[in-house]
Amino acid sequence: MSDWTIAGKTVLVTGATNGVGLAAAQEFARRGADVVLVGRSAERGEAALAAVRAAGSAGNHAFLRADFALMDEVRAAADAFLASGRPLHVLVNNAGVMNAERRLSADGFEEMFAVNHLAHFLLTCRLLPLLLQQATLARIVHVASNAHHFCKEMRWDDLTLANGYAAFPAYGHSKLANILFSNELAKRFADSGIVSNAMHPGGVASGIGKNNGVVARVATAIAKPFMRTPRKGAETAVWLAAEADAGVNGGYFIDRKAVVPRPWARDADAARRLWETSEQLLARWLHP
Repeated sequence: MSDWTIAGKTVLVTGATNGVGLAAAQEFARRGADVVLVGRSAERGEAALAAVRAAGSAGNHAFLRADFALMDEVRAAADAFLASGRPLHVLVNNAGVMNAERRLSADGFEEMFAVNHLAHFLLTCRLLPLLLQQATLARIVHVASNAHHFCKEMRWDDLTLANGYAAFPAYGHSKLANILFSNELAKRFADSGIVSNAMHPGGVASGIGKNNGVVARVATAIAKPFMRTPRKGAETAVWLAAEADAGVNGGYFIDRKAVVPRPWARDADAARRLWETSEQLLARWLHP
């Protein structure tokens, strides 16, 4: 157990209006943190903010609206946070989408890759200066998934997944990116006071995938009694952000235990290439 405490720290959580993100945000608030929620719906954001304030009424909590399928909005949310003058001690990259059919974002990216990876890459890179300013440890937690088992390599020549789209491998493609990104962050900033770890929340009864029509909604409802609660799914993310020892860096965790992801999620060359490719894809948002 680390002596580091999250009380009094500022935590930013993406995808924080429901599911794992909201559960984690409520727990951070209960532990005395100031929590900034990020989500795409202003209405759900206000409801989530009320829930977080109820969990930790003494904190300085806030909501930022951003659709993570749109890089302009991600950049605007990052800029708004930078302009707020707040410090940043913990970043939880949680927002996610699961699509049964291939969709392209308005920016031309495959939507799951855009929301689940590229948006978080952009947000993280924009906020890195704040994380690096901390005199004590700063933490980045990536909500990844064992769905990376379904995708054995990044589709470097077809990142929009135009050829042979299938839902689970496509979702796994974005989740593999989460782990590779976490690993590369841990490597690049190992000596800079930042730790980065990824985790699998388990099968959680949340809102992800409900945008896929009636069949998907019915299937989700049937499976819900057998799935984890959002609070249970958030436990490892909270532990990594608030309790894990400072030496825990570059790992992949399930139920607070380090596990070894698939070999393709441990590929250092792929992690470096993903960073460089993401920088190229996002150049006009990273360096306008």
